[in-house]
Amino acid sequence: MRRLLISTAAVAALLTGAPAVGVAQTPATTQAQAQSEDARLNAFFEEAFQQSLALSPEGMTSLGLRTDYGKLDDYTDAGAEQAQALAEQQLARMKAEFDFDALSPQSQVSWRLFEHAVVEGRLQQQWREWGYQFAANRNPTTGLPVFLINEHAVESVSDAEAYVSRLKDSERVMGEIAAELRERAAAGIISPNFVFEPSIANTRRVISGAPFDGGADNPVWADFQEKVGALETDQATKDRLLAEGRAALTGEWKRGYETVLTALAEVQQQAAAMPDRDAGVWRLPNGEAYYNARLRLSTTTDLTADQIHQIGLQEVDRLHGEMQAIMDRVGFTGTLQEFFVLLKTDPRFQYPNTPEGKAQYLADARTYIAQVMEAAPRWFSDLPEAALEVRAVEAWRESTASIAFYNAPAPDGSRPGIYYVNLSDMTQVLKPQIEGISYHEGAPGHHFQIAYAQEMQGLPSFRRFGGYGAYAEGWGLYAERLGKEMGFYQDPYSDFGRLSTELWRAVRLVTDTGLHAKRWSREQAMDYFRQNSLLSERDIQKEVERYITNPGQATSYKIGELKIMELRQRAQAALGERFDIRDFHAVVLGSGSVPLDVLETQVDAWIAAGGGAPRL
Repeated sequence: MRRLLISTAAVAALLTGAPAVGVAQTPATTQAQAQSEDARLNAFFEEAFQQSLALSPEGMTSLGLRTDYGKLDDYTDAGAEQAQALAEQQLARMKAEFDFDALSPQSQVSWRLFEHAVVEGRLQQQWREWGYQFAANRNPTTGLPVFLINEHAVESVSDAEAYVSRLKDSERVMGEIAAELRERAAAGIISPNFVFEPSIANTRRVISGAPFDGGADNPVWADFQEKVGALETDQATKDRLLAEGRAALTGEWKRGYETVLTALAEVQQQAAAMPDRDAGVWRLPNGEAYYNARLRLSTTTDLTADQIHQIGLQEVDRLHGEMQAIMDRVGFTGTLQEFFVLLKTDPRFQYPNTPEGKAQYLADARTYIAQVMEAAPRWFSDLPEAALEVRAVEAWRESTASIAFYNAPAPDGSRPGIYYVNLSDMTQVLKPQIEGISYHEGAPGHHFQIAYAQEMQGLPSFRRFGGYGAYAEGWGLYAERLGKEMGFYQDPYSDFGRLSTELWRAVRLVTDTGLHAKRWSREQAMDYFRQNSLLSERDIQKEVERYITNPGQATSYKIGELKIMELRQRAQAALGERFDIRDFHAVVLGSGSVPLDVLETQVDAWIAAGGGAPRL
């Protein structure tokens, strides 16, 4: 399928400050030189990508490769330093070996993005040790089972042996995680107290059930048995593989997880004795500087905490006004907060907390995705080829999983894109919000952006598989609003739910900055959510705890969405009748995930060129 790329001279002109020159006006000799330099640079980018990928056996598996199939990643600071050192060497080589001015506009964009990624990596590396290993929605001990179950395919005996090898290698990985946990705690970087109980419980679940005890099969053991059972080989070989898998699970795998449990218990005692133990990162050494760095990385802008806080307050007020209009439409005469209570307590707006209720949620989400797929050709000139599935989060990781999230597909088609939903407590799931969440996590949201980017031929691999949160999450939130324009949200309560999920992201701007820059307490942030959003009590708690343990990330959604909407309105005003929504989406999606300033440059260049379908 044809993949659209932004490739105009105006893009390079805006990025470099040089005058815009049309491609047709470039002398043939210069064109040939640019093509030759482009080819060399693209080869360099691919080599650099493969070198970096080679440091991550898990990354290679995610992309469908079998290299180092029996190994796991290096989880130490030294491993991260090695990856950054390689990136620095690659950047120095690019600048030494290639002439920026001799490149085509698209290659100049790639140059800028490659450099930007290395500079961003420096900032991430500078503050790496400030990050919490165990967070409200992130747990490295449950990430490994998910990886093996979802991404380690077993199509041969050697693949199964590699699975066993990874089970054994987990003892090293868990040892590295435990050592890092203790080292950071010694430096004063300790997760908030509320993180430990669910993290310990979920880690224990990873080593519960058969073959560890007499319960039902552990998910990893069940997965390995199923994959080995499907192999076309003799029973003796299958029996050998299963015996080796069982031995690895009850041996190295279990010992590794017990090592982490011991470390978690130690650090939990330290956390319980800390003052302000559940507060924002201002309580950490150099916490203010760390948070400012996190905002820069999360938004790809120079916006300050105060500016982001104010934007959030303004957006909350605007959305409350739009909500009032829907309340008037349905004849509700109470306050906004009273309407929130109605939606959270009336059985009409909840699914039964039963297996049937969970199945109905999944069926409804799939229906919403299907109607987007039918209408999409009228809004997009090109669509991803990868399949999209809706799945419930596995029970053994529900307590630390997010409300909903997206997993990218494998480039070779062996794994679909997956829209996961957390159905641990259906009494806390609100029907009016399901439609908007489905558009965000599935289609036309993350799937249309992430899967599409992976499939774009002609872009360097680091652009196809890399990304920026402000762009990706901004697109996801934009997709929720786009669903309204596509003719959906016919039920006014569902349309209110759409506004409530946008409001949720506006409240994030206020509460994230409130917690980390204005020293709000956890209770203050939760109370602001209660007064200003539709989220259930469970989700309010999970959200605030997520912001405390992952500072800045929650600001990316609304900042990214506001930029996309600003650029769309600018294009509509400038192009008038020449504006075509399909072309605008091709511009926004056509170069992969980029920082917001680069996205603005691309859209401005497209406007300056008069709109129309972006050129290859």
